[in-house]
This record gives sequence, structure tokens and C-alpha cells, in this order.
Amino acid sequence: VQLQASGGGLVRSGGALTLSCVASGSTFSWNGMGWYRQAPGKQRELVARILRGGTTNCADSVKGRFTVSRDNAKNTVWLQMNSLKPEDTAVYYCYADHVVDTTGALKGYWGQGTLVTVSS
Repeated sequence: VQLQASGGGLVRSGGALTLSCVASGSTFSWNGMGWYRQAPGKQRELVARILRGGTTNCADSVKGRFTVSRDNAKNTVWLQMNSLKPEDTAVYYCYADHVVDTTGALKGYWGQGTLVTVSS
């Protein structure tokens, strides 16, 4: 299983970027897909997540600015980031999980990370 993220880069404050992530090499259906980020000196945190049926949740700090979406047939998840702020600067990691047994236990996978830098 491989998660390939792309779309990071350098953008000015107030700008926009779209991250994408494609999951490949699996024979199962993905349950949750989404994005985490880790800024220098900080812990990795959830940015936004979307379940297979479309239910989403996201961090309070990005509500109204970021939108997560997915295409189940293409095993792809996107993160549309608008009104970017310098504090959004971080390495963004793609994440996906699937159910492994009847108890609902999940197994998660991580992408390699893509750097987003927002200049002031």
C-alpha cells in the first residue's frame, strides 16, 4: 500500500493551494482518508478527515478555510486550502485507514508528507 501526496509549495499569506493524495496497492475499501500536519517543534495534528460516506471533520483552526473531499472510485483525497496563513506552514501528511475486523478496528497508513510554506 502506498499513499502518494502532492501539491505542496510556497504561497503568500491569503493564497490558496490544493493537496492531493492517491492511495494505491490495496484491495480493500478505504474507511477514513484525510490530512494531518506537523509544524516545526510541534506534534502532528489532524487537519481534516473524510469518511467513505462523506462525513467530514476538521480542526477548528482551519474551519471555513480548508475543505477536504474524496473520490472513492479513484482512492483519492484532496485538501483545498484557502486564505492561508503563516501558521499553516507545516509538513502535511496524507492518511488513510481501513477496517480490519468485525470489531471495527482500523489500520492506518501514512503518505510521505508534502511541505506547505506560507510567507507573510
